[in-house]
Amino acid sequence: WNVVIVDATEIQYKDLKKTEENYSGKRKSHTFKVQAIIHYRTQKILSLCTSRGAVHDFELFKRNLNQIPKSAFILADKGYQGIYTVYPNSLLPLKAKKCCKLDPELKFYNQEINKRRIGIEHVFGSLKTFRILAERYRNRGKRLGLRFNLIAGIYNMELSKK
Repeated sequence: WNVVIVDATEIQYKDLKKTEENYSGKRKSHTFKVQAIIHYRTQKILSLCTSRGAVHDFELFKRNLNQIPKSAFILADKGYQGIYTVYPNSLLPLKAKKCCKLDPELKFYNQEINKRRIGIEHVFGSLKTFRILAERYRNRGKRLGLRFNLIAGIYNMELSKK
């Protein structure tokens, strides 16, 4: 099986022009959003996609759909609701409804998915050991994708040495 994990993270930056289009209400600042696709077993980064401002995770996924290997199985988080219409070979945790809680079996199902999905959070943590990604980004915004790809390449190279 070719299993990949998809998730996104936000990186804050200082916008000198104070434009509203790049503002993220979640972080209360201007942000870049970076989506990573990693291989489940090897934990190598297969693809990165960047965007400015408040872009939904699923929207980034649709933009980056051609980067996913053919016949791959996708694990994602709850931010990718509706992925089944675009990519049927995917697995998401279930959301509880407003009126009632999840059954214990469904909670167990969500826990099993999240146990397998946690690898991408560890990858983001490893990438953010580079201070340029963990703190407020102060360089040119056009080059964030290039810098993130270079750091991902270093991460993949270090992973292959182990």
